[in-house]
Amino acid sequence: MALPSHATITLPRILGHDMVLQREKPVPIWGTAAPGEAVTVQFAGQHPSTKADAAGKWQVLLKPLKASATPAELVVSGSNTIRLRNILVGEVWVCSGQSNMEYTMRKNSKVTRPNVPGPNPVDELNVAHNPAIRIFLVNRKTLSKPDTLHHDWAVAQDSALRSFSAAAYFFAKELNQRLHVPVGMVSSAVPGSRIEPWISEEAFARDPAFAGKKVDGDPGKFWETMVKPLAPLAARGFLWYQGESNCFLAETTTYTQKMRTLISSWRAAWGDSAMPFYYVSLAPFKYSDTHDKVVLTRETLPLFREAQAAVLQVPHTGMIETTDLAHTEGGIHPGFKWEIGRRLALLALANTYKMPGVVAKGPVFRSLKVKGDVATVSFASAAPLVSKDGKPLTDFTIAGADGVFVPAQASIQGSQVLVSAPGVKQPKAVRFGWDEVAQPNLFSEAGLPARPFRSDQ
Repeated sequence: MALPSHATITLPRILGHDMVLQREKPVPIWGTAAPGEAVTVQFAGQHPSTKADAAGKWQVLLKPLKASATPAELVVSGSNTIRLRNILVGEVWVCSGQSNMEYTMRKNSKVTRPNVPGPNPVDELNVAHNPAIRIFLVNRKTLSKPDTLHHDWAVAQDSALRSFSAAAYFFAKELNQRLHVPVGMVSSAVPGSRIEPWISEEAFARDPAFAGKKVDGDPGKFWETMVKPLAPLAARGFLWYQGESNCFLAETTTYTQKMRTLISSWRAAWGDSAMPFYYVSLAPFKYSDTHDKVVLTRETLPLFREAQAAVLQVPHTGMIETTDLAHTEGGIHPGFKWEIGRRLALLALANTYKMPGVVAKGPVFRSLKVKGDVATVSFASAAPLVSKDGKPLTDFTIAGADGVFVPAQASIQGSQVLVSAPGVKQPKAVRFGWDEVAQPNLFSEAGLPARPFRSDQ
């Protein structure tokens, strides 16, 4: 005889013990139960209640919470009771991308030790046991399935941290040190993934740039299993470290549009059109050594970076430069993830948290003026320019009316750079860092590299 099944309250996998709840924003708590079942959530003196709909779905909103590093209990009750232990309130960020975002702390502990003052970031696994940093690593096979043990969140230490994104962890560490609040990081990344699987098929269909066209690259594949089940988790913003797989296809403007589609569709899923979205410009690498169907040149990477930078026209976005973060040891996976995380954190601290005095951007090309045989380049940031190694500036090229670019001499004059070359009498254009392996030495005084550019775009 078949017995009627008794539906119990279940929670999505992203809600569990040891998690961080987002401060200062309404916090959705959601799940399933028997249709019509009354569900109450208790946390921090609040106890909102609701009834499950005809499909058995329910959701309540906790009013905005103050940051708290004191572990608390979140209780969900109805026909059964779920008690989530050790819950903190602070800042939550969702991180995604391909292998450079997935790149683990285990790998971080094996890279060449940098010569830096103080504790060495390569040793971080040995010292990391800050209970105010919590991590959740998305498993695409299990994320959409409830977990009755609620145990996928962890304190950022030991075996859980070994398998976690190094860039995301170092971002969290910087935020925790500067904001003095708990930080929760959700990492959902797949090595080798193109951008298309992270965008739903519906989002492509709604975008006039792609509507009615066939988009290859498995649209929606990772969106459905690795991102959609996370919404509507209350979070502050997104971090994105991806592009290498699309750079190998020599994409330019189409990648810009895909990024726009991804950002707008993720924000829509979270119901917040202004959610910050910070991402990483690709590091130097010899893409032109690849011999595949698509012919790549030494300009493929600079052109791709230009397409990445074009996304900055979308409000509440930011991009870090990585031209100085590459060496032959890491290949396409630079080992400087502590600096990637720190620079992403600077964007958040300056733009999202409005922390005074934080410099998050290096020099960015603004304009070119030509007088005689000298081209004067002005930059958007007023901060003083420096040569990082104290040597003459590298990786500037200049062209006259014939459009042929030749190596140029460049020197700093205040917040400008003067560029010239013997034989170029009337310069028409200047390019900087316009080569896949260029590692220029033009920096801001704050230690951030200048963004590669071409004035003849």
